[in-house]
Amino acid sequence: MNQIKTTLKLFAILMLLVGIIYPVAVTGLAQVFFPKEAGGSLLYDPDGKITGSAMIGQPFSDPKYFWSRPSATSGYPYNPLASGGSNLGPTNKDLIGQISNRTSLLNSYGIQTPVPSDLVEASASGLDPHISLQSAQVQIPRVARARNLTEQALNKLVLQHVEERQFGFLGEQRINVLKLNLALDSMK
Repeated sequence: MNQIKTTLKLFAILMLLVGIIYPVAVTGLAQVFFPKEAGGSLLYDPDGKITGSAMIGQPFSDPKYFWSRPSATSGYPYNPLASGGSNLGPTNKDLIGQISNRTSLLNSYGIQTPVPSDLVEASASGLDPHISLQSAQVQIPRVARARNLTEQALNKLVLQHVEERQFGFLGEQRINVLKLNLALDSMK
């Protein structure tokens, strides 16, 4: 009987600590030190409507927009509940077929081979909202034609949206596609 009482007390203490106090403390600290990220890093259109999150990619297929990195999530693209890679190996016929189809689509819009890998391969999470600077720049002629803009104006916009390496040395320069497309829509 003593063991049951001790077990129940330990269970109650751990439930209180790990189930209530810890989550409330972490959420509170996140709200204080990282309020934008804790709130979902939401982005708004010029009318003030939520258009998405800066942390989760979105599909863009219209030629007048910069296209995102492909999503590997099942159900529908960029599904945060199904985050994860495809787990297809580099010699898998399905993966080779997907990359070939994506490359052909990009080639049909004037993007020449070699196509940057992040335009044809999904990220490990399948939700990456960023593309490389090179991937944005190879899309400039297509977007310029679709929007009747100069390539120079679009290149300037792209360069304004470059996010530098984290802490100056981690990762590569990148561009958040949703932020870039929102800025593109707000251009006069």
